[in-house]
Amino acid sequence: MTMKNNKHQQGTIALPYLKFFNAQLYFINFFGHILVFGLGLLIGITLTFCLKNVSFNFQFQQFQDPPFSFNPSSHFSHSPPISSNLSNPSNDHNQTNISINEKSLVITSNGLEEFLKIPMAMHDMNEEELFWRASMIPMIHKPPFKQIPKVAFMFLTKGHVLLAPLWEKFFKGNEGLYSIYIHPNPSFNETVYDQSSVFHGRRIPSKEVKWGENSMIEAERRLLANALLDFSNQRFVLLSESCIPLFNFSTIYTYLMNSEKTFVEAYDLEGAVGRGRYNYKMSPLIKLSQWRKGSQWFQIDRSLALHIVSDKLYFSMFKNYCDPPCYSDEHYMPTMVSIKFWKRNSNRTLTWVDWSKGGPHPSKFFRQHLTIDFLERLRFGSTCEYNGKTINVCHLFARKFTPHALDRLLRFAPKLMQFN
Repeated sequence: MTMKNNKHQQGTIALPYLKFFNAQLYFINFFGHILVFGLGLLIGITLTFCLKNVSFNFQFQQFQDPPFSFNPSSHFSHSPPISSNLSNPSNDHNQTNISINEKSLVITSNGLEEFLKIPMAMHDMNEEELFWRASMIPMIHKPPFKQIPKVAFMFLTKGHVLLAPLWEKFFKGNEGLYSIYIHPNPSFNETVYDQSSVFHGRRIPSKEVKWGENSMIEAERRLLANALLDFSNQRFVLLSESCIPLFNFSTIYTYLMNSEKTFVEAYDLEGAVGRGRYNYKMSPLIKLSQWRKGSQWFQIDRSLALHIVSDKLYFSMFKNYCDPPCYSDEHYMPTMVSIKFWKRNSNRTLTWVDWSKGGPHPSKFFRQHLTIDFLERLRFGSTCEYNGKTINVCHLFARKFTPHALDRLLRFAPKLMQFN
């Protein structure tokens, strides 16, 4: 009994202490929650203020600082030129202008007029971008604007155009009917042309070209791709620095524009310098019976030019299997055109060259060779077919003329070729 009383008394004494402890624990938990809530609220207010401040500073910086612009070097510009206040360097060929001002974000379309601006010859596109851009074909053939067709004169040179003064007279007064593109050695100093020259600023991004190597047809395709950027170019003429025109601009322009066929020389030649250059690894894509040879100096229309710059199949075959003594510039285009586009090709070139002396290079002509009789033979000394008729104007250009012949050419041209 006494033990039970003692236990009862101990329980009675411990109960107030337990209640007091629970009360303390409750207040501790209560103030703990308040403390955590207060800290969270303080952190939230602080973060909100910081984020607002960062956002405000970013917006303020956008409107106060000059807008970011991707401006290539003054020697380079896109084709066609694109003007923007804000552009992404990895996507700088878009057709949209984006400008930012203090009030709003304005997106302005450049429209067709901007798209059709005459491209600059020099640009910063790499070759993959260039050939993709050049290979575009409008599926609607009739343009929604007045288009004056132009002839693209493409000069494949080591340095400057040797007979530039003669060509200056040839082009004079015919602005808007031609385009000029020059592919020189990359080390060439273009300052030889003053700003009044038709050749000034007409250099394209070029690479080194070595005689007899595949770099020759790469350069030809590069010239075509650049010329195709101008939608007005409808005829394409490949020339060297030693070429001369045999007629005035009007005659050549009319001859090219009215022709129903292209002018890529192509013929089957037996022997070491013809079929002997064929590589049987090209079969079955190119058979020996399809192998052709011809002059590299061509005159073609826009349709064929588009097919040439878009070609990967035949081009890769020649790059892989046509190395000296196989010269791709004498076989690539003649062979491909004969296989795929023979119906529209005349199988002749409009550029006269003298191979009568034999050897790897044609004859050169100096001052003493230049007579009126000689030039007249080049102009009217042969017969050929043109649009189903036999005519005696078979060559519009000739080579290889040296700078020593320039003086006489400048004296004969105004009267004989009726320049200007």
